[in-house]
Amino acid sequence: MLNKIFAYTQSKTEYLYKNSLILQNIDLLILISILAVFVSSIFANSESIGIFAIFASVFTFINLLVKRGNRLECNKFELFLLAYFMLVIISLFGSSLFMLSLKGFIKILIYLGFYISLVQYLKTNKEKIWWIILVIACCASYEVFLGLVQTFIRPEAISTWQDTTYLNPEQIINRVYGTLKPLNPNLFGGYLVAVIPILLGSICYFLFKNNKILYFLFAIPALLSFYVLLQTGCRGAYLGTFAIFIFLVCIIYKLINKNLRKTYLSIVGAITIFETMLLLSITSFRARIFSIFAMRTDSSNSFRFNVYNSCVDMFKDNWLVGIGLGNGNFREIYGLYMKTGFDALSAYNIYLETAVESGIFALLCYIAFLISVIYCSYKYITTKEYSPEVIAVTVALAGIIGLLVHGFVDTVFFRPQIQFLFWTMVAIIRTQTAEKV
Repeated sequence: MLNKIFAYTQSKTEYLYKNSLILQNIDLLILISILAVFVSSIFANSESIGIFAIFASVFTFINLLVKRGNRLECNKFELFLLAYFMLVIISLFGSSLFMLSLKGFIKILIYLGFYISLVQYLKTNKEKIWWIILVIACCASYEVFLGLVQTFIRPEAISTWQDTTYLNPEQIINRVYGTLKPLNPNLFGGYLVAVIPILLGSICYFLFKNNKILYFLFAIPALLSFYVLLQTGCRGAYLGTFAIFIFLVCIIYKLINKNLRKTYLSIVGAITIFETMLLLSITSFRARIFSIFAMRTDSSNSFRFNVYNSCVDMFKDNWLVGIGLGNGNFREIYGLYMKTGFDALSAYNIYLETAVESGIFALLCYIAFLISVIYCSYKYITTKEYSPEVIAVTVALAGIIGLLVHGFVDTVFFRPQIQFLFWTMVAIIRTQTAEKV
């Protein structure tokens, strides 16, 4: 239906398109808007980042209306995404706090509009995939070097970011937080989880292109990023990075010659043991990592358990269509379920938050969408010859896996700096792998 409308408007505006300098260069405006999202993410607030994403969506919509041959197409995993979106709309109209839920719905609409813009642009501009990846890598490098500077100037915590009740002074991490707004080490840690695969992929890309200068230039922030991530003190980011490491080890094992696999595993095992010993020898990192397993002894863990318990009760009472969308709506409803003194802005688990906000069927559709994305990516990586395209899909899949693991214990995933990166990774995978239905 929509494509018929686009075909009709394209036929009526053909003269306008051919004689308009702006419309002739609208792809360039879309690319600039997309890149502006990533650049602004490192210093601007959420509203400003969203404006650039809206620009990209508006330009894409205009492009669909006027450029002959442009059409919307849906692939297999996007069917699950479409079903999820339909259920989100039901959740919106079923919410007892419609206006607050509408704000959350508009955010989802902006994210999905940005995703569609990326897909539509990359369909006819696949060579620009690495432009986008490298711009993100440059932004990530800036944040890594700034985070490194913060490890030396030791900025004071803006809020209580670490339970120091049972810690000696040498066990306390001066947590770095970069420039992402709002300033928060967990947000910075989630951002690094998303961009570390991009930095590593940039190294592989320039190695493939035999560009030694750029290879070494990106190798420096890639190596430093792991140290800076440790300095964020974000335990969810530690888990996400570990998941990325496991994924990359398994992919490389799958792809290398069978005769080299034993040697490869021996090398990986030796490096893993060495790095683990080195990491645990540093008192502050050791204390932070072990606090993951402290259960309710650690106040941050205990707080999350209380939030989880309350959110499960919320879900039980609203399991079909959820409470509605957005953190504003969540906070109002959460007040009816929270334990005294344990107010929360989110569920601290992206899957539980999705279930609470939109209901069980929305959660199932979203999980099916994620599984389909992962399957398509894995199938592509393991059946294609090594190339920049395979590197790009591997980078995207690694970032998605890291974010999904991090999402078990935090919801910074829904912040625009990370959410736009997530949809970019999905768009790269969709452009390279997806079959139309």
